[in-house]
Amino acid sequence: MALFAVGTDGFVIAGLLPQIAADLEVGVSAAGQLVTAFALAFAVSAPIVGALTSSMDRRTALYLGLAVFIVGNAVTAVGPNYEIVMIARIVTAVGAGLIGSAAFSAAAAIAPEAKRGQALAFVMGGLTLAIAFGLPAGTLIGGADWRLTLWVVAGIGVAAVVGVAVALPSIMLPADSLKARLQPLKEGWVFGLLVVTTASLAGTHVLYTYISPAVEGATGGSTTALTVILLAWGVGNMIGNTVAGRLADRYPPERVVTGGLAAAALMLGISPFVVTNLVTAIVWAVLWGVFVSLPVVPQQSRFVMYAPSASAVLLGLNNSAIYVGVALGGAVGGLFQEQLTPARLGLIAAGISVLGLLVNLGTRRAAVTTAPAPAPQAA
Repeated sequence: MALFAVGTDGFVIAGLLPQIAADLEVGVSAAGQLVTAFALAFAVSAPIVGALTSSMDRRTALYLGLAVFIVGNAVTAVGPNYEIVMIARIVTAVGAGLIGSAAFSAAAAIAPEAKRGQALAFVMGGLTLAIAFGLPAGTLIGGADWRLTLWVVAGIGVAAVVGVAVALPSIMLPADSLKARLQPLKEGWVFGLLVVTTASLAGTHVLYTYISPAVEGATGGSTTALTVILLAWGVGNMIGNTVAGRLADRYPPERVVTGGLAAAALMLGISPFVVTNLVTAIVWAVLWGVFVSLPVVPQQSRFVMYAPSASAVLLGLNNSAIYVGVALGGAVGGLFQEQLTPARLGLIAAGISVLGLLVNLGTRRAAVTTAPAPAPQAA
Protein backbone atom coordinates (compact mmCIF):
# COMPACT_ATOMS: atom_id res chain seq x y z
CA MET A 1 0.00 0.00 0.00
CA ALA A 2 2.86 2.36 0.80
CA LEU A 3 4.51 1.69 -2.57
CA PHE A 4 1.11 2.15 -4.25
CA ALA A 5 0.89 5.61 -2.67
CA VAL A 6 4.47 6.42 -3.71
CA GLY A 7 3.86 5.26 -7.29
CA THR A 8 0.62 7.17 -7.66
CA ASP A 9 2.19 10.30 -6.21
CA GLY A 10 5.28 10.08 -8.39
CA PHE A 11 3.51 9.62 -11.71
CA VAL A 12 0.04 11.17 -11.40
CA ILE A 13 1.34 14.72 -11.92
CA ALA A 14 1.92 13.81 -15.59
CA GLY A 15 -1.83 13.54 -16.14
CA LEU A 16 -2.51 16.87 -14.44
CA LEU A 17 0.05 19.14 -16.13
CA PRO A 18 -2.40 21.50 -17.89
CA GLN A 19 -4.38 22.14 -14.68
CA ILE A 20 -1.22 22.58 -12.57
CA ALA A 21 0.39 24.88 -15.13
CA ALA A 22 -2.73 27.06 -15.32
CA ASP A 23 -3.21 27.20 -11.54
CA LEU A 24 0.42 28.00 -10.75
CA GLU A 25 0.75 30.33 -13.76
CA VAL A 26 3.72 28.54 -15.34
CA GLY A 27 4.29 26.80 -18.66
CA VAL A 28 3.55 23.12 -19.22
CA SER A 29 7.29 22.44 -19.51
CA ALA A 30 7.93 24.01 -16.08
CA ALA A 31 5.04 22.02 -14.58
CA GLY A 32 6.58 18.87 -16.04
CA GLN A 33 9.74 19.50 -14.06
CA LEU A 34 7.73 18.77 -10.90
CA VAL A 35 7.80 15.13 -12.10
CA THR A 36 11.50 15.37 -12.87
CA ALA A 37 12.38 16.93 -9.50
CA PHE A 38 10.40 14.30 -7.57
CA ALA A 39 12.01 11.43 -9.46
CA LEU A 40 15.54 12.82 -9.18
CA ALA A 41 15.19 13.57 -5.46
CA PHE A 42 13.84 10.05 -4.90
CA ALA A 43 16.68 8.41 -6.84
CA VAL A 44 19.42 10.36 -5.06
CA SER A 45 17.97 10.27 -1.55
CA ALA A 46 16.83 6.63 -1.41
CA PRO A 47 20.26 5.01 -0.86
CA ILE A 48 21.39 7.85 1.43
CA VAL A 49 18.40 7.85 3.78
CA GLY A 50 18.36 4.06 3.59
CA ALA A 51 21.90 3.94 4.92
CA LEU A 52 21.30 6.62 7.56
CA THR A 53 18.26 4.76 8.93
CA SER A 54 19.55 1.20 8.49
CA SER A 55 20.02 0.78 12.26
CA MET A 56 16.37 1.72 12.90
CA ASP A 57 13.57 -0.72 13.48
CA ARG A 58 12.07 -1.18 9.99
CA ARG A 59 8.65 -0.28 11.36
CA THR A 60 10.00 2.98 12.79
CA ALA A 61 11.72 3.79 9.49
CA LEU A 62 8.44 3.26 7.64
CA TYR A 63 6.63 5.51 10.12
CA LEU A 64 9.21 8.24 9.54
CA GLY A 65 9.13 7.92 5.75
CA LEU A 66 5.34 7.91 5.64
CA ALA A 67 5.13 10.94 7.95
CA VAL A 68 7.42 12.99 5.67
CA PHE A 69 5.50 11.72 2.64
CA ILE A 70 2.09 12.65 4.06
CA VAL A 71 3.18 16.12 5.19
CA GLY A 72 4.88 16.74 1.84
CA ASN A 73 1.70 15.91 -0.07
CA ALA A 74 -0.37 18.09 2.23
CA VAL A 75 1.97 21.05 1.64
CA THR A 76 1.83 20.40 -2.11
CA ALA A 77 -1.96 20.41 -1.97
CA VAL A 78 -2.07 23.84 -0.32
CA GLY A 79 1.03 25.34 -1.99
CA PRO A 80 0.17 28.87 -3.20
CA ASN A 81 2.89 29.11 -5.86
CA TYR A 82 5.26 27.10 -8.03
CA GLU A 83 8.30 27.52 -5.79
CA ILE A 84 6.60 26.14 -2.67
CA VAL A 85 5.05 23.28 -4.63
CA MET A 86 8.47 22.40 -6.07
CA ILE A 87 10.09 22.34 -2.60
CA ALA A 88 7.21 20.24 -1.26
CA ARG A 89 7.66 17.74 -4.10
CA ILE A 90 11.35 17.35 -3.29
CA VAL A 91 10.63 16.83 0.44
CA THR A 92 7.89 14.33 -0.44
CA ALA A 93 10.35 12.41 -2.62
CA VAL A 94 12.82 12.08 0.26
CA GLY A 95 10.05 10.49 2.35
CA ALA A 96 9.16 8.24 -0.58
CA GLY A 97 12.79 7.16 -0.90
CA LEU A 98 12.87 6.11 2.74
CA ILE A 99 9.57 4.23 2.31
CA GLY A 100 11.04 2.25 -0.58
CA SER A 101 14.25 1.42 1.25
CA ALA A 102 12.47 0.35 4.44
CA ALA A 103 9.77 -1.63 2.60
CA PHE A 104 12.25 -3.67 0.54
CA SER A 105 14.49 -4.46 3.50
CA ALA A 106 11.47 -5.41 5.65
CA ALA A 107 10.14 -7.71 2.94
CA ALA A 108 13.54 -9.37 2.52
CA ALA A 109 13.80 -9.88 6.30
CA ILE A 110 10.38 -11.43 6.99
CA ALA A 111 10.13 -13.68 3.92
CA PRO A 112 11.57 -17.21 3.89
CA GLU A 113 14.78 -17.34 1.84
CA ALA A 114 13.15 -19.46 -0.86
CA LYS A 115 10.43 -16.84 -1.34
CA ARG A 116 12.48 -13.69 -0.87
CA GLY A 117 12.39 -12.78 -4.57
CA GLN A 118 8.61 -13.20 -4.67
CA ALA A 119 8.18 -11.01 -1.59
CA LEU A 120 10.32 -8.23 -3.08
CA ALA A 121 8.47 -8.45 -6.38
CA PHE A 122 5.17 -8.25 -4.47
CA VAL A 123 6.24 -5.03 -2.76
CA MET A 124 7.31 -3.64 -6.15
CA GLY A 125 3.84 -4.63 -7.37
CA GLY A 126 2.53 -1.58 -5.52
CA LEU A 127 4.11 0.55 -8.25
CA THR A 128 2.47 -1.58 -10.95
CA LEU A 129 -0.94 -1.16 -9.33
CA ALA A 130 -0.31 2.58 -9.11
CA ILE A 131 0.32 2.73 -12.85
CA ALA A 132 -2.74 0.63 -13.66
CA PHE A 133 -5.28 2.22 -11.31
CA GLY A 134 -3.74 5.05 -9.29
CA LEU A 135 -2.83 7.22 -12.26
CA PRO A 136 -6.17 7.10 -14.10
CA ALA A 137 -8.12 7.54 -10.86
CA GLY A 138 -5.88 10.41 -9.76
CA THR A 139 -6.23 12.08 -13.15
CA LEU A 140 -10.01 11.75 -13.06
CA ILE A 141 -10.19 13.19 -9.53
CA GLY A 142 -7.76 15.94 -10.52
CA GLY A 143 -10.01 16.93 -13.40
CA ALA A 144 -12.13 18.75 -10.82
CA ASP A 145 -9.19 20.04 -8.77
CA TRP A 146 -5.61 18.77 -9.08
CA ARG A 147 -4.98 19.54 -5.41
CA LEU A 148 -7.67 17.06 -4.39
CA THR A 149 -5.59 14.24 -5.91
CA LEU A 150 -2.72 15.07 -3.55
CA TRP A 151 -5.06 14.91 -0.56
CA VAL A 152 -6.22 11.46 -1.70
CA VAL A 153 -2.61 10.27 -2.00
CA ALA A 154 -1.89 11.60 1.51
CA GLY A 155 -4.93 9.63 2.71
CA ILE A 156 -3.52 6.44 1.20
CA GLY A 157 -0.31 7.17 3.10
CA VAL A 158 -2.30 7.40 6.34
CA ALA A 159 -3.92 4.04 5.56
CA ALA A 160 -0.44 2.56 5.04
CA VAL A 161 0.60 3.86 8.49
CA VAL A 162 -2.34 2.01 10.03
CA GLY A 163 -1.40 -1.14 8.10
CA VAL A 164 2.20 -0.99 9.32
CA ALA A 165 1.04 -0.50 12.91
CA VAL A 166 -1.34 -3.47 12.73
CA ALA A 167 0.51 -5.99 10.59
CA LEU A 168 4.28 -5.41 10.61
CA PRO A 169 6.37 -6.82 13.49
CA SER A 170 9.42 -5.12 14.92
CA ILE A 171 12.38 -5.82 12.61
CA MET A 172 15.98 -4.96 13.50
CA LEU A 173 18.64 -5.52 10.87
CA PRO A 174 22.43 -5.08 10.88
CA ALA A 175 23.28 -1.50 9.97
CA ASP A 176 25.05 -1.00 6.67
CA SER A 177 26.85 2.06 5.38
CA LEU A 178 26.19 4.04 2.22
CA LYS A 179 29.48 2.68 0.87
CA ALA A 180 28.25 -0.88 1.37
CA ARG A 181 24.97 -0.11 -0.37
CA LEU A 182 26.76 1.36 -3.38
CA GLN A 183 29.44 -1.35 -3.50
CA PRO A 184 27.64 -3.38 -6.23
CA LEU A 185 27.98 -0.40 -8.59
CA LYS A 186 31.67 -1.23 -8.94
CA GLU A 187 30.76 -4.40 -10.79
CA GLY A 188 30.37 -3.70 -14.50
CA TRP A 189 27.54 -6.17 -15.03
CA VAL A 190 25.43 -4.65 -12.25
CA PHE A 191 26.09 -1.12 -13.48
CA GLY A 192 25.14 -2.18 -17.01
CA LEU A 193 21.83 -3.60 -15.82
CA LEU A 194 21.06 -0.37 -13.98
CA VAL A 195 21.79 1.59 -17.18
CA VAL A 196 19.31 -0.66 -19.02
CA THR A 197 16.65 0.04 -16.36
CA THR A 198 17.34 3.78 -16.56
CA ALA A 199 17.15 3.87 -20.36
CA SER A 200 13.96 1.81 -20.38
CA LEU A 201 12.17 4.20 -18.03
CA ALA A 202 13.70 7.32 -19.62
CA GLY A 203 12.38 6.30 -23.02
CA THR A 204 8.92 5.82 -21.57
CA HIS A 205 8.81 9.09 -19.65
CA VAL A 206 10.09 11.35 -22.40
CA LEU A 207 6.59 10.92 -23.81
CA TYR A 208 4.59 9.89 -20.75
CA THR A 209 5.47 12.98 -18.71
CA TYR A 210 3.80 15.07 -21.42
CA ILE A 211 1.11 12.55 -22.33
CA SER A 212 -1.73 15.03 -21.74
CA PRO A 213 -0.65 17.54 -24.44
CA ALA A 214 0.68 14.70 -26.63
CA VAL A 215 -2.75 13.08 -27.00
CA GLU A 216 -4.76 16.31 -27.06
CA GLY A 217 -5.61 15.69 -30.71
CA ALA A 218 -7.40 12.52 -29.63
CA THR A 219 -8.94 13.80 -26.39
CA GLY A 220 -9.89 17.33 -27.43
CA GLY A 221 -8.90 18.43 -23.92
CA SER A 222 -11.40 16.07 -22.26
CA THR A 223 -10.26 14.77 -18.86
CA THR A 224 -12.50 11.72 -19.25
CA ALA A 225 -10.93 10.78 -22.59
CA LEU A 226 -7.44 11.27 -21.15
CA THR A 227 -8.37 9.04 -18.21
CA VAL A 228 -9.49 6.30 -20.61
CA ILE A 229 -6.13 6.45 -22.42
CA LEU A 230 -4.22 6.32 -19.11
CA LEU A 231 -6.38 3.41 -17.96
CA ALA A 232 -5.67 1.60 -21.24
CA TRP A 233 -1.94 2.15 -20.67
CA GLY A 234 -2.25 0.90 -17.08
CA VAL A 235 -4.16 -2.22 -18.14
CA GLY A 236 -1.43 -2.86 -20.69
CA ASN A 237 1.14 -2.55 -17.90
CA MET A 238 -0.67 -5.15 -15.80
CA ILE A 239 -0.87 -7.54 -18.74
CA GLY A 240 2.78 -6.95 -19.57
CA ASN A 241 3.91 -7.59 -15.99
CA THR A 242 1.93 -10.84 -15.82
CA VAL A 243 3.24 -12.04 -19.17
CA ALA A 244 6.79 -10.94 -18.33
CA GLY A 245 6.84 -13.04 -15.17
CA ARG A 246 5.83 -16.16 -17.08
CA LEU A 247 8.25 -15.46 -19.92
CA ALA A 248 11.10 -14.86 -17.45
CA ASP A 249 10.39 -18.28 -15.89
CA ARG A 250 10.44 -19.99 -19.30
CA TYR A 251 13.17 -18.08 -21.14
CA PRO A 252 16.41 -16.30 -20.11
CA PRO A 253 15.30 -12.96 -18.56
CA GLU A 254 17.72 -10.95 -20.72
CA ARG A 255 15.89 -12.15 -23.85
CA VAL A 256 12.58 -10.93 -22.47
CA VAL A 257 14.17 -7.54 -21.73
CA THR A 258 15.53 -7.38 -25.28
CA GLY A 259 12.14 -8.16 -26.81
CA GLY A 260 10.35 -5.66 -24.57
CA LEU A 261 12.74 -2.81 -25.37
CA ALA A 262 12.56 -3.49 -29.13
CA ALA A 263 8.73 -3.58 -29.12
CA ALA A 264 8.50 -0.49 -26.89
CA ALA A 265 10.79 1.42 -29.25
CA LEU A 266 8.48 0.50 -32.14
CA MET A 267 5.38 1.68 -30.25
CA LEU A 268 7.06 4.96 -29.35
CA GLY A 269 8.26 5.46 -32.91
CA ILE A 270 4.76 5.19 -34.39
CA SER A 271 3.13 7.33 -31.67
CA PRO A 272 2.98 10.60 -33.71
CA PHE A 273 0.83 8.82 -36.30
CA VAL A 274 -1.72 7.17 -33.97
CA VAL A 275 -2.44 9.69 -31.17
CA THR A 276 -4.67 11.94 -33.26
CA ASN A 277 -7.68 9.61 -33.01
CA LEU A 278 -9.19 8.40 -29.72
CA VAL A 279 -9.79 4.79 -30.81
CA THR A 280 -6.31 4.26 -32.26
CA ALA A 281 -4.77 6.10 -29.29
CA ILE A 282 -6.48 3.69 -26.86
CA VAL A 283 -5.34 0.59 -28.78
CA TRP A 284 -1.83 2.01 -29.05
CA ALA A 285 -1.78 2.82 -25.31
CA VAL A 286 -2.62 -0.78 -24.40
CA LEU A 287 0.14 -2.16 -26.64
CA TRP A 288 2.63 0.45 -25.43
CA GLY A 289 1.79 -0.42 -21.82
CA VAL A 290 2.30 -4.15 -22.48
CA PHE A 291 5.66 -3.79 -24.19
CA VAL A 292 7.10 -1.06 -21.98
CA SER A 293 6.42 -3.14 -18.86
CA LEU A 294 8.01 -6.35 -20.18
CA PRO A 295 11.58 -5.47 -19.02
CA VAL A 296 10.63 -4.63 -15.39
CA VAL A 297 10.07 -8.08 -13.85
CA PRO A 298 12.91 -9.80 -15.78
CA GLN A 299 15.29 -7.07 -14.61
CA GLN A 300 14.31 -7.85 -11.01
CA SER A 301 14.77 -11.57 -11.69
CA ARG A 302 18.27 -10.95 -13.05
CA PHE A 303 19.30 -9.17 -9.85
CA VAL A 304 17.80 -11.84 -7.58
CA MET A 305 19.44 -14.63 -9.64
CA TYR A 306 22.76 -12.79 -9.68
CA ALA A 307 23.06 -12.43 -5.90
CA PRO A 308 20.12 -13.76 -3.84
CA SER A 309 21.72 -12.75 -0.53
CA ALA A 310 22.12 -9.15 -1.74
CA SER A 311 18.79 -8.94 -3.55
CA ALA A 312 17.37 -6.25 -1.25
CA VAL A 313 20.32 -3.93 -1.92
CA LEU A 314 20.34 -4.64 -5.66
CA LEU A 315 16.60 -4.17 -6.01
CA GLY A 316 16.87 -0.94 -4.03
CA LEU A 317 19.48 0.30 -6.52
CA ASN A 318 17.23 -0.83 -9.36
CA ASN A 319 14.37 1.15 -7.83
CA SER A 320 16.61 4.24 -7.76
CA ALA A 321 17.53 3.57 -11.40
CA ILE A 322 13.82 3.52 -12.24
CA TYR A 323 13.41 7.02 -10.83
CA VAL A 324 16.61 8.25 -12.47
CA GLY A 325 15.01 7.15 -15.73
CA VAL A 326 11.78 8.95 -14.91
CA ALA A 327 13.71 12.13 -14.06
CA LEU A 328 15.90 11.90 -17.16
CA GLY A 329 12.91 11.24 -19.39
CA GLY A 330 10.99 14.19 -17.96
CA ALA A 331 14.00 16.49 -18.37
CA VAL A 332 14.62 15.43 -21.98
CA GLY A 333 10.93 15.70 -22.79
CA GLY A 334 10.82 19.21 -21.32
CA LEU A 335 13.88 20.16 -23.36
CA PHE A 336 12.41 19.02 -26.68
CA GLN A 337 8.69 19.58 -26.24
CA GLU A 338 8.99 23.22 -27.23
CA GLN A 339 11.08 22.40 -30.32
CA LEU A 340 8.80 19.53 -31.38
CA THR A 341 5.08 19.04 -31.05
CA PRO A 342 4.42 16.97 -27.89
CA ALA A 343 3.18 14.03 -29.96
CA ARG A 344 6.55 13.82 -31.74
CA LEU A 345 8.37 13.31 -28.45
CA GLY A 346 7.78 9.63 -29.15
CA LEU A 347 10.55 9.76 -31.75
CA ILE A 348 13.08 10.92 -29.14
CA ALA A 349 11.72 8.33 -26.72
CA ALA A 350 12.15 5.55 -29.29
CA GLY A 351 15.80 6.52 -29.77
CA ILE A 352 16.48 6.27 -26.02
CA SER A 353 14.78 2.85 -25.90
CA VAL A 354 16.99 1.65 -28.76
CA LEU A 355 20.02 2.87 -26.82
CA GLY A 356 18.85 0.81 -23.84
CA LEU A 357 18.41 -2.18 -26.14
CA LEU A 358 22.01 -1.88 -27.37
CA VAL A 359 23.34 -1.61 -23.81
CA ASN A 360 21.31 -4.68 -22.86
CA LEU A 361 22.79 -6.67 -25.74
CA GLY A 362 26.28 -5.60 -24.66
CA THR A 363 25.56 -6.53 -21.05
CA ARG A 364 24.28 -9.91 -22.14
CA ARG A 365 27.42 -10.61 -24.15
CA ALA A 366 29.58 -9.51 -21.22
CA ALA A 367 27.71 -11.85 -18.87
CA VAL A 368 28.21 -14.76 -21.30
CA THR A 369 31.88 -13.90 -21.80
CA THR A 370 32.60 -13.79 -18.05
CA ALA A 371 30.59 -16.91 -17.21
CA PRO A 372 32.72 -19.74 -15.83
CA ALA A 373 33.62 -22.53 -18.23
CA PRO A 374 31.71 -25.78 -17.74
CA ALA A 375 33.54 -28.53 -15.90
CA PRO A 376 34.86 -31.34 -18.13
CA GLN A 377 32.68 -34.42 -18.13
CA ALA A 378 34.09 -37.75 -17.02
CA ALA A 379 34.77 -40.28 -19.74
